[in-house]
Amino acid sequence: MTKKNSLLILMRHGESVWNKRDLFTGWVDVPLSQKGIEEAMEGGKKIKNIPIDLIFTSTLIRAQMTLFLAMLFHESQKTPVLQHVGEGQLEEWGKIHSEEMLKETIPVFYDWHLNERWYGDLQGLNKEWCRQKYGKEQVHTWRRSYDVAPPNGESLEMTAQRTIPYFKEKIFPFIQQGKNVFIAAHGNSLRSIVMFLENLSGEEIVKRELATGIPMLYAYSDNQWEKLSTTHD
Repeated sequence: MTKKNSLLILMRHGESVWNKRDLFTGWVDVPLSQKGIEEAMEGGKKIKNIPIDLIFTSTLIRAQMTLFLAMLFHESQKTPVLQHVGEGQLEEWGKIHSEEMLKETIPVFYDWHLNERWYGDLQGLNKEWCRQKYGKEQVHTWRRSYDVAPPNGESLEMTAQRTIPYFKEKIFPFIQQGKNVFIAAHGNSLRSIVMFLENLSGEEIVKRELATGIPMLYAYSDNQWEKLSTTHD
């Protein structure tokens, strides 16, 4: 493959325990299921040979579990280390004072801007139950339209309005410096980023399905993004 200036890896978290039960999850902070754990590890094997300089994730445990499980297989054997920026004593006391060990770590930054779309009043409800109560068309609109929000929740458009600026301001500058970045997040926060990278419309991105635990790879060079068809195996 032609050498690029930098690479971006996007990975949706593995199946969660609420994905398995077909529940609206949103910001409810549930862990991965056994299948999700296996998906995260398999995804990690697909990116094990790609150098990674920084990792970004959400504040939700299912995304964080995914990145740590995926990185178990990375050929660098570097340790991903959560960065508690602005968290007072937790940040101060968590500093590494060995230059040698510092070189063997990968900083992990987490932020709520990368969290899943907030499903508001639907969180914790079974999707099939909602279809029976509100109708299939209404539930489909809540789930798959771009600008219609579920009751007291976020539309995909609203999610993009927090996710894309965060990507531009906090993540993209590292990519411009030639760093390789791994983002482990959620179906809708990652859809927002994909929409930006591929210059898609709202109508186009809602049709894009992002599989759990499957890495997507983008190369950045000469101010252009290129979606790569395969990852490094």
